[in-house]
Amino acid sequence: MRATRARPAVDTVIEIGNLRFAYPDGVQALRGIDLAITAGEKVALLGPNGAGKTTLLLQLNGILRGKGDIHIMGQPLNNGNLKHFRAQVGLVFENPDDQLFSPTVFDDVAFGPLYMGLPKEEVLERVRLALEQVGMAGFEERLPHHLSLGQKKRIAIATVLSMSPAILALDEPFSSLDPGARRELMYLLQALPQTMIVSTHHISIIRHLFPRTVVMDDGRIVADGDTEAILADTALLEAHGLEVF
Repeated sequence: MRATRARPAVDTVIEIGNLRFAYPDGVQALRGIDLAITAGEKVALLGPNGAGKTTLLLQLNGILRGKGDIHIMGQPLNNGNLKHFRAQVGLVFENPDDQLFSPTVFDDVAFGPLYMGLPKEEVLERVRLALEQVGMAGFEERLPHHLSLGQKKRIAIATVLSMSPAILALDEPFSSLDPGARRELMYLLQALPQTMIVSTHHISIIRHLFPRTVVMDDGRIVADGDTEAILADTALLEAHGLEVF
């Protein structure tokens, strides 16, 4: 199954054409990815372990560089505009400890705006707004490594929100969270206005949060369409090592 949709080019914020990537050991992680995402879409990226989901997300702001074309907000990704791309695409890693490295929450959330060279007053305002958006206002002086996993994931999201990105790319944001923390994070992501592409294995959350689902396997997109239609296709899911509980 490979459902396709017409998407007005003017609204396309992510456009990927024939993207291929191999790791140094020769493993082919992406085998010709074609994908377009329009402004405001919330898209789930579903697939078995090793499907290439994380590798694809890491391409979106140039952490990994493959062969093929990537356009973000109409601009091609190249060596000359990496800084701009990394401000446009807020990438949140699966493990928040990979993203939180400063002495305090404030320092972590302020890092991006400071890197952008923004004046102090704007940095302070961006930190304040980002922490409010993730429900962590008042945590500025807390030590990140003393927070719960759910709190760390919220702060990790705040570190990219402070950059005012147009796009959020999140890698397994719900992993290892208890049910209550998963629900809280789901409501948070529902409320955010950014375009999102989110890798996750949590089928119940996909149903509630993502109108569109892209299924990957073996470095390829094998299905792309309405979430309910894809999740109802048990033959498709079983063929790619997925199961709806």
